[in-house]
Parts: sequence; structure tokens; C-alpha cells
Amino acid sequence: MNKTQTKPPTDTWITATWQEYIQIIEDPSYEKAKVYYHNGRLRIEMSPVGNAHASDHAFVIGVVGLFAATKNIMLNGLDNGAYDKTEYLAAQPDASYYIGENADVIPWETFIIDLGIYPPPTLVIEVANASLTDDKGEKRLLYEAMNVSEYWIVDAALKAEVIAFAVADGGSKRINESQVLPGLAISLLEEALQRTR
Repeated sequence: MNKTQTKPPTDTWITATWQEYIQIIEDPSYEKAKVYYHNGRLRIEMSPVGNAHASDHAFVIGVVGLFAATKNIMLNGLDNGAYDKTEYLAAQPDASYYIGENADVIPWETFIIDLGIYPPPTLVIEVANASLTDDKGEKRLLYEAMNVSEYWIVDAALKAEVIAFAVADGGSKRINESQVLPGLAISLLEEALQRTR
């Protein structure tokens, strides 16, 4: 990060140290920011959330919860939960879930989930409006490094597309059906999203 700048740029990845990341998350002016850190780089997202993003965010959270309830799948959902692994990575996905045997692994009073102590979330979801390219690229690499089991990107543009990846062995591949929520076809989720338009 450029030491002469008083405020780092937002909505872009910049070179930064872990200590600079800590300074950002402790700065009250970034209280409502989402901050990511990976491979010595930092991203601050401050952009306001519009109707498309907010609606798709709420809808996807509702669908995941309803699907899990009807299939009797235990889960713990986090809306904008915070994760970090000291000196290595940090993320604040739009939504994340611990599913099945890990549903109750995180103590209730936990503020930032330390991935050096606790397992990563099973499913991570990013709702993309202006951040689609980043969600498909750098954030995808970040979630691969976190070892999540599944990563979904919801394109909040008019096309209402859901891009889903299974993550394993340090990489990811596109999937048509959720592996962590068996029986949930991604096309069904897309169709439901399109009906909200």
C-alpha cells in the first residue's frame, strides 16, 4: 500500500501487508466495508448495495435455508461473516454456510472466524453486481485457498445467472448440481431467480 496515501483505493486489489489489513479493519471509517486479503494483496469494497444486489442476496439466503429445512439438512448461515487465517488470507463473503456435521462448530460469541482454529465454511456465496470479474477471478482463488467445499457466484445483473464451483485439491470446477446441498440443481436456483425479475 502506498504510504503517502491517506486512504487506500477501493474496489481494486492493492499490495499490502497483513499489518496494513489489520489497520484497515480496525479503522472506524471502514466499519461498513468488506475487506479481503490474499497473497499479500488487499481489496476494500465500499460501494453501496443497490436493489438488485440486496434482493438477490436476500433471495438466495432464503432459498438455501428453505431447501435445507425441507431436506432436513443442518446448517448455520452467516450473512457477511468474517474469516481470516493470520498473515495469509481474510474474506467477508456475502453469505456462507457451515453444513451438516460442521453446522454447530463455530461458538456463538465468535466475531472473526479464525481459520487456524476452525474449519472453513462449507459453502460461500458472493452476489456480484459490479464485482463479477473479481468474483470469478481473485475471489475464486481466495476461496480455493480457504478450502471451502463449494463457491457460488450470483450475477445480480438482469440475466440472473448462478455460477457454481466445487472446490477440491486447491482448485475448482463448474458444477450443475450442488454437492453440499444434494438435489439442488443450479438451474432450478437460476429459474427461481429469473422469476423475481
